Amino acid sequence: MKARLRADLLAAMKAGRKDEVRLLRALVAAIDNAGAPPAPARDPLAPPHGHAAGTAEVPRLALTGAQLQALLLAEIGEREQAAAGLARHGEAARAEALHEEVRLVRRYLPALSR
Repeated sequence: MKARLRADLLAAMKAGRKDEVRLLRALVAAIDNAGAPPAPARDPLAPPHGHAAGTAEVPRLALTGAQLQALLLAEIGEREQAAAGLARHGEAARAEALHEEVRLVRRYLPALSR
């Protein structure tokens, strides 16, 4: 999924589709955040980590198709809710922009149901 998002991001960048670029970057970041492992418990008296070359990096958690689908559905829900609020306040153009984002996110749902 992330590889497809990154490929689509590159294509959107090359084509100059700024709104799509912003959305795809947000989706990649949401997946990265969801895949972040929990921080280990740390002794508050221990010295801070020195962060020498690459030593602070830890592998990301592998998200299941169901987790990715739930993440995308949550992203859709947030945008639909925000669009409804904007529409109620007379911001039709901004609401429509969010509806377009929802349509773009929905492109990735069928890939997860296979």
